[in-house]
Amino acid sequence: MSLNTPPRILEIAGETAIVKDNYNVKKILVLSFLAGAYIAFGGLLSIIVGGGIPEIAASNPGLAKFIFGATFPVGLMMVVMAGAELFTGNNAYFMPNVLSGKQSWIAPLRNWMLVYFGNLIGSLVIAYFLVHLTDLVSHDPWHQTVLNIAESKTSNPFYKTFLKGIGANWLVCLAMWMGMSAQHTTGKILGIWWPVMTFVALGYEHSIANMFFIPLAIFEGSSVSWSDFVFHNLIGATLGNIVGGAFFVGTLYWYAYGKRSKRQK
Repeated sequence: MSLNTPPRILEIAGETAIVKDNYNVKKILVLSFLAGAYIAFGGLLSIIVGGGIPEIAASNPGLAKFIFGATFPVGLMMVVMAGAELFTGNNAYFMPNVLSGKQSWIAPLRNWMLVYFGNLIGSLVIAYFLVHLTDLVSHDPWHQTVLNIAESKTSNPFYKTFLKGIGANWLVCLAMWMGMSAQHTTGKILGIWWPVMTFVALGYEHSIANMFFIPLAIFEGSSVSWSDFVFHNLIGATLGNIVGGAFFVGTLYWYAYGKRSKRQK
């Protein structure tokens, strides 16, 4: 059988959550550092490719958004297939077990806090050492693209960032779910690519990606401040991501395929 069914995907997610909960702190931090770096690499590729076509962006903005989104998913592919700990993906993994009573709330909260911190460090290392210090985006059109991204992401009211955060991680966790449906590398790549491309092209807010995009702009001289980054984007995006992944994927799929009731069909 080449495709895992939705109930089997739920089982895989639960098995994965138990494995993740058994990691020690050092292992979680190393793997989450890698995930932050991988997502940053995907973001950098999007900037170089999607941000390097200002003529297309001016004449066909939809196509430019698609190209920007189409290059970003490489980061999540590396997370899934090379193995790393990503906060947003983990928002969904633990929910079926927690709601079924197989794991306590301590498990996801411990994992989420450690992974969030590790993702941040990985993102900042790539942004500062491998992008800013190497001048990869120091010239236009890439420099202006970086500045524009940060200004756009920090200019929305809280509710918009929160709602965009829900949309982003609903799609990211669906990408994880669709990746688990496949048993071969090609299928996993295709399953991951479509939802991630969609959320980026639509302009939704992914907290871990923003840990790369906005600090990079700050390093590059943006007028956006660190407090703008935290209070005008990161908090809202993070809370929205938790809702998008933990409720709209982890909880609803548990309800549909894992919840035990008196009436089973």
